[in-house]
Amino acid sequence: MSEKTSPVKGIVQALGLVFGDIGTSPIYTLTVVFLLLAPTPANVLGVLSLVVWTLVALVTVQYAWLAMSLSRRGEGGEIVLKEILRSLTGSKKGFGLIAVLPIIGVSLLIGDGVITPAISILSAVEGAVLIPGLGGLSKGYIVMISAIIAIMLFTFQSRGTEKVAGAFGPVMGVWFSALAVVGLLGIAEAPEVLRAFNPYHALNFLLTNKFAGFIALGEIILCATGSEAMYADMGHLGSKPIRQAWVGVFFALILNYMGQGAFLLAHPGTKNILFEMVFYYAQFLYVPFLLLSISATVIASQAMISGVFSIVYQGITTRLMPMFKVDYTSIERRSQIYISSVNWFLLLAVIFIMIEFQESHRLAAAYGLAVTGSMTLTGIVMAVIFYLKKKPLLFLVSLAVAFIDASYLVANFYKIPHGGYWSLILASIPLAMITLYIKGQRRLYRVMDFMPLEDFLHKFGRVYKITEKIKGTALFLLKDTARIPFYITQTMFFHGVMYEDNIFVSIIKRDDPYGVIGFFKDDLSGGLRVFEVQMGYMEMIDVEELLREAGIEERVVFYGLEDISTANPVWKVFSLIKRITPPFIQFYKFPPKKLHGVLTKIVI
Repeated sequence: MSEKTSPVKGIVQALGLVFGDIGTSPIYTLTVVFLLLAPTPANVLGVLSLVVWTLVALVTVQYAWLAMSLSRRGEGGEIVLKEILRSLTGSKKGFGLIAVLPIIGVSLLIGDGVITPAISILSAVEGAVLIPGLGGLSKGYIVMISAIIAIMLFTFQSRGTEKVAGAFGPVMGVWFSALAVVGLLGIAEAPEVLRAFNPYHALNFLLTNKFAGFIALGEIILCATGSEAMYADMGHLGSKPIRQAWVGVFFALILNYMGQGAFLLAHPGTKNILFEMVFYYAQFLYVPFLLLSISATVIASQAMISGVFSIVYQGITTRLMPMFKVDYTSIERRSQIYISSVNWFLLLAVIFIMIEFQESHRLAAAYGLAVTGSMTLTGIVMAVIFYLKKKPLLFLVSLAVAFIDASYLVANFYKIPHGGYWSLILASIPLAMITLYIKGQRRLYRVMDFMPLEDFLHKFGRVYKITEKIKGTALFLLKDTARIPFYITQTMFFHGVMYEDNIFVSIIKRDDPYGVIGFFKDDLSGGLRVFEVQMGYMEMIDVEELLREAGIEERVVFYGLEDISTANPVWKVFSLIKRITPPFIQFYKFPPKKLHGVLTKIVI
């Protein structure tokens, strides 16, 4: 969001982009919980109390307060936490195993990005069975309609999150207003549900129901799913409008959950609580409400998709993930992006999950494991960060939040044999790719034939004097001038390609997300200079513009390409990833007509 954007517009955009997932949780949360429990007054009050205090502890405290205070120039997400942690430890060895936790959290969040659209859209479409004449709608038709809605949503992504937020924000405003009104109607029937604000009822519920109550936590946590999008989507809108919007969203959700509890006390035979409430109180408005709920679930999916785009982009820029093709969809905000390969992978996975589970209540058995895993890891990493920052109060609060997260995570373990394994399978795909890519890059770097700078300069000085030089300037891209990659020595010494003016261009990622500076370092030798670009890890730079500002008019830009040869099946997969993803040169907007890739055969 630009600085000139009005506060109201920012809040509306936040409703459309961030709160879709958590905003549609009332469709299925209490319905699923009371498939396990009898709707007795004690159970209803206990569950409502747990819902209220879960929204306070895990959404308001963990994300709106703690996590969003750990942004880097407005950017949030698991990878931002990893970068903050690395800057605090001061060395790669200093944070060891802890550094792996955000990577696992990223993978779980991507896995959640598949289940969220599937359960949200399915649950809303299932509400159509209450419409007279549609009661016999088969599972197959419900899945087909849901899949068509998902296809339309993912096709729309390439138009940009800014346009999506602008279109969806007002719809979500109406949705939250409708939730609040329906909730108030329910509360009027049984106002005693307001006693659920007392946390005693939550504690009493857990002590009374013992193991069954603990297992119920695995469904109750569904009320907080989507809260991680608040942090992941900070780069799209900024923290202020998200926090402001959450105040209204929080009260709308609380009113609705209270109303559902009251309706359940008055009508204990209710199965699909929210839709039956609306049908009971305002049958003539049921179809418009159903259409509104379907729109809201589409928006819920959008919140998670935007969050996945953000964390994948952060993964690319911090070199945890391959260089997927990224399109930038906003002039105002650089981090509003579209990643086509990720978009279509998510769509295929969503449709598969819909077909696999058929019904939303069955899908709820798989939902929550990835969410609570991601929340727990976030809580642990935040606690470590606040400890290192010497903020004891925030450290203790983060530790308490992490304990609550872990309790919900353990309660979700029972879901693993009932479909929860799909959460783990889906999360394992990005985790395997990240792990393979990191290890593959390290292995590649180790086996590449680098020449120490001192040896290179000695040879360059002799060759430069005796070789007939090509007029003009040549650029050579490299990571570190202390070790010269083989493609440069191959080009200059073996192929005899020597220009009058040779410039090593080194691009350095900084720990902070934004800021770009380009400058010449001391000349290495006659005819050999070094131009260094330092950039924030969220920056998308135009190198050609930086070169012009520095007065560089190059004739050619050389860069290295690796042709990996291996008999190891694991490294063959790594080789395939390297081959099908764009080289980093495309990521930095070098002038395409001047590019010259030099291929180096490497055996791993």
